[in-house]
Amino acid sequence: MAKQYVMINDIIEEHNARMYNLRKYYPFFVLSETAFTQYRDGRYNSLDMGYITMAVLRFFIEENNFNERDITYPQCEAFIKELLIRDFDIEIEDEDMADLILYIFDKIRNDGKAFEFTFYDPGKKQKKTGRVRLIDSRITDGKVLYYITADGIEFYLDTKEIKDESKINVEQVLLEKMITGENFKGGIEVVKRINSEVNRLVREKDDIVDLLSYDVFAGAEAYEKYMKTVGKWFSEEQKLFAKNKALVDKAVAKANFDHLTKGSTLLDEISQLELELKKTILKHGNLINSTMELQNISDNIIQKAKLKRLRPVFDFEKELQKMIREDRPDKMGMILAPLFAPAITKSFSMTSIDNLLTLKSEDEAKMVTAKKEDVNANFRYEDEIEEERSGRNYGKLFFELMDVLARWKKLSLKEFNGFLEIRFGKEIYENADYYAFLTHLAQKKEYDISRMLKKQDTMLEKLVVDSIREYQKVRDSIGEQQIPQATADSISTVSVPDIYSEDAYAPDISFEPYKDMRFTLTFDSTEEIPVGADMYVTNIIFELQ
Repeated sequence: MAKQYVMINDIIEEHNARMYNLRKYYPFFVLSETAFTQYRDGRYNSLDMGYITMAVLRFFIEENNFNERDITYPQCEAFIKELLIRDFDIEIEDEDMADLILYIFDKIRNDGKAFEFTFYDPGKKQKKTGRVRLIDSRITDGKVLYYITADGIEFYLDTKEIKDESKINVEQVLLEKMITGENFKGGIEVVKRINSEVNRLVREKDDIVDLLSYDVFAGAEAYEKYMKTVGKWFSEEQKLFAKNKALVDKAVAKANFDHLTKGSTLLDEISQLELELKKTILKHGNLINSTMELQNISDNIIQKAKLKRLRPVFDFEKELQKMIREDRPDKMGMILAPLFAPAITKSFSMTSIDNLLTLKSEDEAKMVTAKKEDVNANFRYEDEIEEERSGRNYGKLFFELMDVLARWKKLSLKEFNGFLEIRFGKEIYENADYYAFLTHLAQKKEYDISRMLKKQDTMLEKLVVDSIREYQKVRDSIGEQQIPQATADSISTVSVPDIYSEDAYAPDISFEPYKDMRFTLTFDSTEEIPVGADMYVTNIIFELQ
């Protein structure tokens, strides 16, 4: 009976951790099932998405971790093109090849979204979602750079060998065996994998800092797990490095002695292995510094979070003793006056915001079994509705900017605001999407509409293209004259309404007249223009190229 209890307890307690460990494999199997039958009438059905995914990950590891540089899309495009020609004998026109590569790359990136793996947590009796990305991107100096994530590196390394408590220690033991067996070329690959694992740990440290910035509890848990993992092998690593370095020195001496029989190739391999080991030692030093930095950052964030959760309490007894010492009984009136005042309005402490997401009433705490017939297949979450609304607003604002630029060639943000006031009224400044649009628009200094239609680099570009295409699709299906206009009643239930002007806004929204447009943004920090009441933004000069 006791053994059965232990077994059941292990099943329940360990299931959550096992599912989170499995999530890094989920994108590969989703991509492996990706068939090309729906793409271009199945013309490229012979392509193997699983093989292409592994090849692309290996390419990113080589560039990001071994060569320590980020990758632009043209570099990745060139690699995939070479792979398709070499391994699948794909010979097509350049334009078709570019479209095929973009389709493959977007699939691997999941269109910029994380892969979501849903599983059941028996401990909490609820569904949970694990999210994982293989390839991510960031914008630096106006350029979009791509890099492999820590989960992507861990997945790729795990596909070759089973991960132990410390992968680096396992690699060190493997390196020792290869040096002893004089397989120096294989030893070089092992050292490169060690460097890749160290880089993954450093990258994981950055992910933990990001997690701590918005979820202290989850970040603290990830921090404890990270420190436990890293701390296990620090002391043992030093011994293994010293042992392997000594083996390399012996190999160098031996190779110098009998290089006449084995040739100079062996010396070159040993020298390269020695150089890689020196790089590894430096990287481990950087990892130690990163770990110490993470400890300081986490301590500060956790301490601040603890202080924020302390509720301020007025000490009446202390204040009474102070009034007695100062002989100021008149202060008693200041303390008691609020207690006699009528409670006209209700209020709550700002510190109660911390409990809003976790606090449940008795009715909400009760478990409710959902009936199958009560499930709405068309249900959408509020954030999905909000994203659609903001996308429509972004599309209309971007369309207005293209339309005005096509006629004026050059205008300032102040002039553009004037057009918006004519179109939508001064209520445009009360719409939060207007300010969000300007913030997203300022991420890039140049917009090429033809390139944007093929590949969207930012979230704004994707939302704009999707919304305008969706609008055009609806317009073509129901006819231009039947498109409904928004009224006050139709937008009153939304906290941030759609941007409409019932009489002025033309329903014909399309990229067709502006598909060859290219314009730049120049920021004039010397001039600030007013928008709405008590609001100022930096002026922007839009110029058609």
